[in-house]
Amino acid sequence: MTQPSYDVVAIGNAIVDILSPATDDFVADNGMTKGAMALVFSPEEADALYAKMGPGQEVSGGSAANTIAGMAALGSTCAFIGQVADDQLGDVFAHDIRAAGIRFDTAARAGSPTTGRCLIFVTPDGQRTMNTFLGASHYLPAEALDRDLIAGAKYLYLEGYLWDPEEPRAAMREAIDVARAAGRKVAFTLSAEFVIDRHRAAFHQLIDAGLIDVLFANEAEIVSLTEAADTESAIAAVKDKVPLLVVTMSEQGACAIAGDERVTVPAAPVEKVVDTTGAGDLFAAGFLHGQAQGWGLERSLRLGAVCAAEVISHFGARPLADLKTLAADL
Repeated sequence: MTQPSYDVVAIGNAIVDILSPATDDFVADNGMTKGAMALVFSPEEADALYAKMGPGQEVSGGSAANTIAGMAALGSTCAFIGQVADDQLGDVFAHDIRAAGIRFDTAARAGSPTTGRCLIFVTPDGQRTMNTFLGASHYLPAEALDRDLIAGAKYLYLEGYLWDPEEPRAAMREAIDVARAAGRKVAFTLSAEFVIDRHRAAFHQLIDAGLIDVLFANEAEIVSLTEAADTESAIAAVKDKVPLLVVTMSEQGACAIAGDERVTVPAAPVEKVVDTTGAGDLFAAGFLHGQAQGWGLERSLRLGAVCAAEVISHFGARPLADLKTLAADL
């Protein structure tokens, strides 16, 4: 096996987040479920909701893209594969991710639909209610894969959100084959309960076939995957099927299980929760960065907790503080 050129190459939705403060009444009056993520299925619907937003800020997002942005900020070498359209938001996404030091070579897609966007309404308690129009991101073809790039990374990191559409799902399956053939590790994040509800059997097939080396989930997701009665029962059902299981538990911290080793760390303190967008993404960034550097489970978990605490202390799902400085204290 050759020496890897990158710590991680991620495949995920290429989305631009548009964040705006909102009241609880606004969220309820517009038929949203506070704190949840809902899909918007047409550009017209997305435009109508966008027109109701107050002043906001645009920043490149997408779950896997947020994770590798955090990893790059920590010093990992990263690349991203994701589909944008040949439009203004596509240019925003490409500029932002490259400016973060991440290799991004996927060619923009001509024509409709437009680049994906996520309209995020942040209530005073820091909860984010997301409305996602996936647009061009759901048209990532297998032809867009750089197989040498995937084979040359320590980790292939995959986003469960992108498992929904057929074309990128086929691309990710092929990417798994490339990574496994090269002797690399595959990390997978379950992303959301609604994704699991639609693809539970397929996710179990990946796990049972031994194709997932690192599985990320929060409590609700691991329970949904296993249809168990509680978190501990769900963990028990999965932990022996993957080499490394990582479960986040909000303010209760997170745990990692690898064989007979189980480590739990508390959540890192944060003065004020401003916006929970990207908390799980940045936790994964810290943990996976630690693993890529050869750290143990506890230190990797603590870095994940610190990165999650940093991102929920401000608007947006990308880090603002110097994560390398925060990591240096661990």
